[in-house]
Amino acid sequence: MTSRRQFLTAAAAAGIANRAWGKSTDSTYPYAEFEARVGRRDFRGMTKDVLPTPCMVVDLAMFEQNVGTMAATAKSNGINVRPHVKIHKSVDIAKYQIGQGAIGVTCATIAEAELMSGAGIRNVLWTKQPASANNIARAVALSKKDPTFMFVADDPLVVDWVVEAAAAAKAKAKIAVSVNASMDRQGIAAGEPALQLAQKISSSQCIEFQGFMAYSGNAAHTHGWEARRVRSANDLAGVRETIGLARKAGLPVNIVSGGSTGTYNIDHDNGLTELEAGSYIFMDTAYFGIGSKNGDSTYSDFQGSLTVLTTVDAKLHPGLATTDYGNKATVRPTDKVKGMPWLEVGTQGAEYGALKWKDGDGDLKLGQRVEIYCSNLDMSTNCYDRYYVAKGDQIVDAWPIMGRSGAAQR
Repeated sequence: MTSRRQFLTAAAAAGIANRAWGKSTDSTYPYAEFEARVGRRDFRGMTKDVLPTPCMVVDLAMFEQNVGTMAATAKSNGINVRPHVKIHKSVDIAKYQIGQGAIGVTCATIAEAELMSGAGIRNVLWTKQPASANNIARAVALSKKDPTFMFVADDPLVVDWVVEAAAAAKAKAKIAVSVNASMDRQGIAAGEPALQLAQKISSSQCIEFQGFMAYSGNAAHTHGWEARRVRSANDLAGVRETIGLARKAGLPVNIVSGGSTGTYNIDHDNGLTELEAGSYIFMDTAYFGIGSKNGDSTYSDFQGSLTVLTTVDAKLHPGLATTDYGNKATVRPTDKVKGMPWLEVGTQGAEYGALKWKDGDGDLKLGQRVEIYCSNLDMSTNCYDRYYVAKGDQIVDAWPIMGRSGAAQR
């Protein structure tokens, strides 16, 4: 029985690669060596058309421009950037962000925090409190290993659990109080409740109070810059009150962390000392429509540097093409096709996606490659093992996601 790899190798040797994959200038590309070449970062002759699909592709120039825009704006506004890695889950990207001025990184899971700290990245902030025995033990162990690691708490009982675990491990943990900023999923009430929790942390010998975290996620995707500004100010009003109470009580407030890509040029006026923005490096369709400060209806502050590359696998019906970008790859009807606004994205099952168009609009060809902006970066990144980094059509690097290895698509 002929394997897929043997078929691809034979196809290339037979000179049919140009017909099947379109742009390749080398019809004898060594597909059998693909993974080995990625492993040793040998990208000679590797262009988008030889990549396995579906896969994630990063436009390097746009990515660097996005990181630069965030860094320059934050510096101008006197606020730090502690970017959220839940968007990319990549050590390579995190190190680049720090090289461009980020003071550390923000993580959504303890696994992300362990990965980043283990790679030598300091000042990692985990934005969820550890409520299970597993997470408490891991948070305390990481605190002992990496004294710059910090996490949050919003409940006195969790603080008691952490103190007990830290005392047993002879460790000291750094904690910020998570304060509710209109998202009821976490965060203690602002004002006296938050102050009392901060005082409880400060009174312990095993933990150290660092400040506050308040994520106004509802403001992030509010349409219209002025409406976002008002929403963010309202959502963070209680946090500003809490900061004042803490300082009046003599507590050191080293950080006030929060913010987002949508409010990156707003929250320096609302008491935050650092931004946890994440989506700005890639952008997705959920952000494209929220509008910019300059009045553009499209959020043009940052460019769409990430696309999912897919292949037209079948074209048997008018106005419909089947792709390999299906439910397992988190295709959504709100995805947008890069450079082809007349196409609508759909799904046909676990492994099958759909591209639809009306009569008279542009057609697609069997084997054609299409790039798609995903709807939600957090969800999509979770489905892939690496980013292929492109300069134009040329692949110049590959960045692992969460340290994963193996083929880029699942």
